[in-house]
Amino acid sequence: MTRPAVLFVCIHNAGRSQMAAGYLRHLAGDRVKVLSAGSEPGERINPMAVQAMAEEGIDIAGAQPRVLDPDDVRASDVVVTMGCGDACPFFPGTRYEDWQLDDPAGRPIEEVRPIRDEIRRRVEALVTELVPSSGAHTPAD
Repeated sequence: MTRPAVLFVCIHNAGRSQMAAGYLRHLAGDRVKVLSAGSEPGERINPMAVQAMAEEGIDIAGAQPRVLDPDDVRASDVVVTMGCGDACPFFPGTRYEDWQLDDPAGRPIEEVRPIRDEIRRRVEALVTELVPSSGAHTPAD
């Protein structure tokens, strides 16, 4: 069985999509191919997103925002959008989900944590769906 590919897309690829990609890599390991991109990538990852994920034991500090490539969309089984709207190319046969999440840009850590926690909840559900035999695990496992 080929491993499923998931692409997370937000506008700047500096917060939500990077946190989601970090969680999916952490929870699914190499069982899922993880990609993230932005329709208008920022210069660097949001430091509050890095801090929020570090609190969960997940290091996304080395991640770099990158531009959305239609080939990434074409190669993905699931494309999760987070506010990029019509900038995301559509390919028939690809599963799309739109996660309505607040943008953590410019917010203090106290406001980023609930966004992070909602992303984790959704990623855990996605892992359970894509890799049903093993499901998600917690960092304490």
